[in-house]
Amino acid sequence: MSAPSSTSTVPSAGAPGGRRRLARGALAAAAIAYVALLLLLPLIGIVVRAFEPGLSIVGDTLSRPEVTHAFLLTAIITLITIVVTTFFGLVVAWVLVRQRFIGRSFLNAVVDLPFALSPVTVGLAAVLLFGTGGWLTDFFMARGIQVLFALPSMILVTTFICIPFTIREVVPVLEEFGLDEEDAARTLGASIWQTFRMVTLPNIRWALLYGIALTTARAIGEIGAVLIVSGTIAGLTETATIYIFTALEERLVAQAHVVALVLALTSILVLVAIEWLHRRNEKARSNA
Repeated sequence: MSAPSSTSTVPSAGAPGGRRRLARGALAAAAIAYVALLLLLPLIGIVVRAFEPGLSIVGDTLSRPEVTHAFLLTAIITLITIVVTTFFGLVVAWVLVRQRFIGRSFLNAVVDLPFALSPVTVGLAAVLLFGTGGWLTDFFMARGIQVLFALPSMILVTTFICIPFTIREVVPVLEEFGLDEEDAARTLGASIWQTFRMVTLPNIRWALLYGIALTTARAIGEIGAVLIVSGTIAGLTETATIYIFTALEERLVAQAHVVALVLALTSILVLVAIEWLHRRNEKARSNA
């Protein structure tokens, strides 16, 4: 009787396991190429163009009064947007998940409206409401409040565009952990506020922080709607993104890239900080 062949146990090159490894490698390579080409390469290009005239361009750009004011205005709009969208985002998310009422599906669809609308459309809608002959112009003018071509309209359109981020981050988490813990807290005599602070908020805090991070990145980068309602008044209604737009028109390319780099780094640092805190918290919990 002949001995069994020693090669019969060696997997062939076309074995299912080999094909799966090849497929995983191809997917990983495609993901890396996507990130490199569409995310990292543009950022590298901005860095190169920003520092092309030399390192001194950074100090010269950031010391300009119009740039300082643009960053300050962007910070004010972003901060107010975060506060408003966080509060109302939590309220809307809680209502969508915990309440059942007529029109709930409609409200759930309306929440995504800012994703579907162009920012330019949002800006034009604000002009229709608050511009010359607008539906609400007389009401605010009679009270000495200028909305259009001023800070209120810029905050309004930015807030509208950023509304969905917190809601869409929090809703799935609220659905996931359910009602058991909240019901137990209320059974033990906790008030609605105590239940939210001690039970609900700890369960949704990371989703909430991710929503805030996305809101921050979107708010500081908004230009379409803000450009229409601001009037682009230098030193008054010029945000950082609008400064980039006007600087490119005036052929101040290096200055525009420096400001763009600052905005990009701010968004990246916010996202990285939240991810680092999340991982650190998960590691601490696993070691406990």
